[in-house]
This record gives sequence, C-alpha cells and structure tokens, in this order.
Amino acid sequence: MFKVMMWFAIIAMVLLLVYKSQQLREQTVDLKYDAFMDMVRRDAIAPGLTIHRDTVKGKLATTNQQFRVQLPDDKALIAPDFQEIMQHAEGVQFEGPSAAENWTPHLLIFLFTGLLFVGFWVFMLRQSQSAGGQAFAFGRSRAKRFGEGSEKVTFEDVAGAEEAKEELEEVVDFLKNPKKFQALGAKIPKGVLLTGPPGCGKTLLARAVAGEAGVPFFHISGSDFVEMFVGVGASRVRDLFEQAKANPPCIVFIDEIDAVGRRRFAGVGGGHDEREQTLNQLLVEMDGFEPNSGVILVAATNREDVLDPALTRPGRFDRRIVVDAPDLRGREAILKVHAKEKPLAEDVDMNVLARHTPGFNGADLANLINEAALLAARRDLPKIAMNELQDSVERVIAGPERRARILSDKEKEITAYHEVGHAILAELLPLADPVHKVSILSRGPALGYTIQLPLDDRYLVSRRELLDKITGLMGGRVAEQLRFQETTTGAATDLEQATEIARNMVLRLGMSEKLGPLAFGRRNQQVFLGQELGELHERRYSEDVARLVDEEITSIVEECYTKAKELLSENSEKAAMIVEILLERETLTGEEIRALMRGETLPPLVRPEPKPEPAKPSAEPERPAAAPKPKPAPEQPQTA
Repeated sequence: MFKVMMWFAIIAMVLLLVYKSQQLREQTVDLKYDAFMDMVRRDAIAPGLTIHRDTVKGKLATTNQQFRVQLPDDKALIAPDFQEIMQHAEGVQFEGPSAAENWTPHLLIFLFTGLLFVGFWVFMLRQSQSAGGQAFAFGRSRAKRFGEGSEKVTFEDVAGAEEAKEELEEVVDFLKNPKKFQALGAKIPKGVLLTGPPGCGKTLLARAVAGEAGVPFFHISGSDFVEMFVGVGASRVRDLFEQAKANPPCIVFIDEIDAVGRRRFAGVGGGHDEREQTLNQLLVEMDGFEPNSGVILVAATNREDVLDPALTRPGRFDRRIVVDAPDLRGREAILKVHAKEKPLAEDVDMNVLARHTPGFNGADLANLINEAALLAARRDLPKIAMNELQDSVERVIAGPERRARILSDKEKEITAYHEVGHAILAELLPLADPVHKVSILSRGPALGYTIQLPLDDRYLVSRRELLDKITGLMGGRVAEQLRFQETTTGAATDLEQATEIARNMVLRLGMSEKLGPLAFGRRNQQVFLGQELGELHERRYSEDVARLVDEEITSIVEECYTKAKELLSENSEKAAMIVEILLERETLTGEEIRALMRGETLPPLVRPEPKPEPAKPSAEPERPAAAPKPKPAPEQPQTA
C-alpha cells in the first residue's frame, strides 16, 4: 500500500510540474509599471512588445533581457499611456486568450482531485479485504484459523492435567477415526465445556486437541461476537458455523464464553438485547449441526456459574471437564515442561520446587521459570541454579525486593518482632503450616514477610486448623504489643484475613458453638454485578441472629488472640534472641528458625566478598597514589 501511495504522489508532482512549465520556461524580470513607462519614454524598449490581457512582455533594448509588467486594474487610468506606447514602441502585438489556456488549469485540478479520491477508496477497499481490517465486514466472523501452517501443540506440551487429557482423547479419537463410533451408533458430544480457575491450561488443552487430531482449529473470543451495531453478533455466529461446516472435521474454540453466554434475565429496557440475540443465535446453531458432522465446539470459561442453563444443558455442551490447579506431581511435570529448553544447574530439584509452590497453576509456574531465567541473566550466571528458582518463588508470591526502601532502626525492629511472632506460633501450633522463610526485606507493599508452606496438598480443612490459622495471624500484632506496649498498622492485613476466616466459620461452615451446624444467608446470585458485589451474602436471618453472629465472630478472634498472647509470652526470650539474629541476617530459613527454637547456635554468617573494582590508569603518573581508604562495610540494622 505504501508503494501505491508513492505512485500517487509522483503523478501529482508531475502534473504540478507540467502546470508550471510555461511559467518557468523563460527567465524573465518583473518590472513595475512606472519603470516600464519611463523606459518607453526613453526608447529603452526593443521592438516586438506583446500585450496579453493584463501583462506586457518584451525585451530591453540595451541588454536584450526579457521582462514582464503587470498592468494596473483600473484600465481608465492607463488608457492615455497606451498612446505613448504606440508612439515610442515598435511592433506592438495584442494577444487574446487561447482555448487551451482556459481549460488546462481546471483539467489538471480535476484530475488531481479525482486521483486522490480514487486512491482513498482503493486504500479503504484493500483494508477491508485484509485480515486485520473489518471496516466493511461487520457481520463476518473474526475467528482465527490455526491449520497445518501454525505451530503445532500436542498433549506432550500439556502437563498437570492428566484427567482432562483422558477425557479429550476420546474427542481426538473421533476426529481421527469417526467410523468406529458411527458403527456402534455412538454420538460424539457436540460440545465440550472446559471450566476451572484462570491460568490452568484450558486454552492450551483445546489447541492440543486440534494438534493431536490434525484438523483445522477456529479460535475466537466470546467478546468478539459483541459489537456496537445491532445484529452484528448474531451474524458473526452464523458466519462462524458456516466456516466450520465448510471445513469438516474441525474444532471451533470459543474462549471466555461467559462474555456472550451469560444468563438471560427479564431486565428493564433493552441494554442487553444485542447480547441475548447473539446467545439465542448460538443456541440455534448448536442445535442445527448434526452430532456426527465432524464439527466439535469447545469452550472455556472460569465463570461457569454465570452461564445460561440453556447453553450448558445436554445436547449442546454434553461434556463438562474441570481443569483445576495441579497437584504436587502435576506441578513437577509442568516445571519440567517449561524448563526443558533452559540450562539448569546440577543442584536443581524440581520435586523440591514443586513442594514449595502449593496452589500455583500452570501460568504461575511458567512465570516462575521465566523469572528464574531473568535473575540468572541479571547475575551473569551461565545456568539457572536452585537459588534463582527459590528467589523466583518469593518474587511471585510477595513481589520483587525493594532494597531502595530504607526503614529506620525502630521500624526494622518492629517489623522483625512482627515476623518472628508469626514464625514462632507457626512452629508451636500443631496444625499450622511450617515456616519456609522469614525476612525483613521489603517485597511489594509489605515491609517483611513470613512464608508458610504446607507439607502436602490438602482439600479439607478442620475447625482446629482454622483456629490455628487465626492464631498464627494474630502473632504479629501480639508480638508488637508485648515488646513495645503499642500497636501499629502493620497487622491490618492479618486482621482482615482473621476476621474473614471467623466470619466464614460462623456464616457458611456451621462451626459456631452457639449457633450450631447452620449456614446463614447465601451468596448473591446477581450475575451482572461485579465480583466485589456478587460475593456478598444475602441476609436471611433476624436481628437477634445477627447479634449472635457478631458475638461468635468476636469470640473466635478473641480466643485465638488470647492463645497467641500466652504462647508468645512463654517464649519471649526465644523471640528476642531470634529477632536479634534476624536483624543481623535479614533473612532466616525455616530450618534455621527451628534450630533456634531448639536452642541451637547457627554457624557464622559468611557474606560474599565484593568484587574488586578494576584499577583506573592514573592521569598523573609522577604523583604517588594515595593509600586507598577501606570501604565501609554494608550498613547493618541495629539490634534491639
């Protein structure tokens, strides 16, 4: 397109040059009218004067230089001068306008304007026909096709979702060998709905199905159906299924289908009419194609609860596959897949790393490996070591280190007591998760952090475990109060989490001694509200019960607070000793915390020596170099 516009510019320049060629053909001198009349009276004009409209052209008698004179507009004033011109000048000629002179400028302007207009429409038409332009194709589907020329993804590229892969292998088998199913009268599911939290590999699984089956794969997002023009969404749905039916067998994948498949409701006004029309057309198209037509619809969402029941019923999405966060073995397999093409040091143990990443999904683990590679490159290391991987875990959980944030000695001591309070309770409480690391280095918004990691994957939590969790959260506030006899804002997040756990124990889990095994209220079902409003509980109990609920929540939190205070008071000497070491080292591992709790002594801290700076050549070699001053040691936090 750039070349076409260049040609238009060249043509325009040529036309302008042609238009100006007559004016630039000869070198002429412009004279004022008074000077011209003075030359006429002095006979300084050569014979052959030409008068053309309002212009007089001729040559000077002495230099033979051509000149041009513009006559004044008022012809009555210059009429007497023409008598003098006729008397003194010889060979005066009068020229009238030619036909070409009248229409040539207008023709050039018309051609130039027409070429610009045609060029603009050629540009717009080419843009509308290209893959990225949809200026005149509002009703066409925006689905992208990944076929043989695209990067192939197989089930080997997917790890940590073995159950989901087993369910999808049947779909692949049907696409490869449909006659086996048709001979038995079996009908392959029309649609497969992949549900689960974000980042667990739903889109990757759908692409792996297409890669294994070797069929075209049409990918579109649910938001691509909705447009500002009425009827566009339904038209795009029809066009999408027409493309799919024309390329059997194939897979149609709709990502984030909740954008178009939300539950219909009897609302006021027509604000959602366009989206509902698109959903209705999608329902009709899913009923329209035959079960064994070779077209399989795969959709993914992390909000299955907001989908319309007509969309998820059997006959449309017959199969529902949950893609959840991976377990220990799944995390280890995912880490190996993402680290397959990266240089790893000999000390890297993926099993240990998988144990340190409970709750991580596939996207988190991929980000972890990438962060470790970036850290190794930043540290000029040839391979990724276990140290970089461990630092990446903390970076993903708590954020990057903020060494530029300088705390006062008082704030460092408060932060140290706060984190040590969490760590001691985590070791003393029998059902609490063990400590992995304690640090007073600022990461993200936190001034310090304590990382607790479970020993294995758990799916059920008991009442005692929740009480120990609340007690551990109170450790920071209690440690500050015992040491400084005052409280700070550092425990705000801990208090929020503790209160929320206690509230769920009373309202949802039936773990209240006074109220018994009852669930009060239910989650708000208004699916068009945001997450913050949609997660509110609908109140379905009286004021008396509400008072008891508040009393039970307060009782649970106060009970845990009292227990935390008793445990930390009994271990105040150990807390002071651990705080002193933490202020010196800034970071302690879980093994070091447990050793200090047992009364053991840690080996001396070995700090890496700073690299010597290269010697700079002296600008004045005759002067003796001064003795270098010793570099000051890195500033250490003051102990309590």
